[in-house]
Amino acid sequence: MNLLVNKKLHHSYEVLDTFEAGLQLNGSEVKTLRAKHGSLKEAYITTNNGEVFLTSCHLPHFQPGHKRYENVDTYRQRKLLLHKKQIEKLREKTKQRGLTIVPVRIYAKKNLIKIEIAIARGKQQHDKRIDMKNRTSKREAERAIKNLY
Repeated sequence: MNLLVNKKLHHSYEVLDTFEAGLQLNGSEVKTLRAKHGSLKEAYITTNNGEVFLTSCHLPHFQPGHKRYENVDTYRQRKLLLHKKQIEKLREKTKQRGLTIVPVRIYAKKNLIKIEIAIARGKQQHDKRIDMKNRTSKREAERAIKNLY
């Protein structure tokens, strides 16, 4: 079950590889996610001293318990739980020119909150125009076929 989705991902990036990771959260953040509040718009992934963090992900305070967690920063860095081999692979890939790590979606898997992250390459403006052109031509072709029958 998807809790948060990065809707602008496929518009801005070309996804090369994806990973599943655990997400270290406090109780109010889990409740906020289960209520499907928050944003992955400006979020990105950073690596630091053999650890991986989700940065700039906005998770607002959970409303019924907001007084209890008032001092918690809604944009704080959240640690991702990955194996060492996966962390090394991510670090090697980000050293290559033009590659970055971005969050794809946050979802629930049984009782756990997981995050899907992707190694991606940023699209340039002309690539975005080509994608839009292909999408509209495909849509028009589907309409024409539908109108024939």
